Amino acid sequence: MFTGIIETIGTITQVADSNLGRTLSIECPSIMAGVKIGDSIAVNGTCLTAIEISASGFVAEAVSETLDKTSTGRLAEGNRVNLERPMLANGRFDGHIVQGHVDGTGQVLDVIGEGDGVRITISMPSHLARYLVDKGSVTVDGISLTIAALGEESFQIALIPHTLSQTVMSDRRPGDLINLEVDVIAKYVERLLA
Repeated sequence: MFTGIIETIGTITQVADSNLGRTLSIECPSIMAGVKIGDSIAVNGTCLTAIEISASGFVAEAVSETLDKTSTGRLAEGNRVNLERPMLANGRFDGHIVQGHVDGTGQVLDVIGEGDGVRITISMPSHLARYLVDKGSVTVDGISLTIAALGEESFQIALIPHTLSQTVMSDRRPGDLINLEVDVIAKYVERLLA
């Protein structure tokens, strides 16, 4: 389980096809202490498994399902990515419950400066709309964020300078594909009421 509080920004150093899908080599020395082969790391909100590790980073394998359902298939050498290791059981719980199981992708529609921050409008797949509420939580490329405004086919997030400097959201431009994970509690409530 993750919290959506990004620990560091990593850099994709190599992308290679594999018999299962694709391997991603990611440089991120600041979070490698204590990481073991088999550990989960959220990469732009997608939970991937470290299959190789070094002091400077790790290699993860993304299967075809992940490449088809997330923005992971579009990652290329030189891209920056949000990274978060799983929450420790005795750790502080900031953000919200994030599984690292991407529910769908959205597209950046607009990026507008707002003081020192920005407001980003993101399209949402119709099957996810029922799980989003105004001022509710949503995970965008692994970041726990609050929905600032909600439309029928899109939503907005308002980002402060700290979030822009500590995540890859400062890189986002109209047309970019991003990973979305809705609040899992909303999905459980829907299932229980069905």
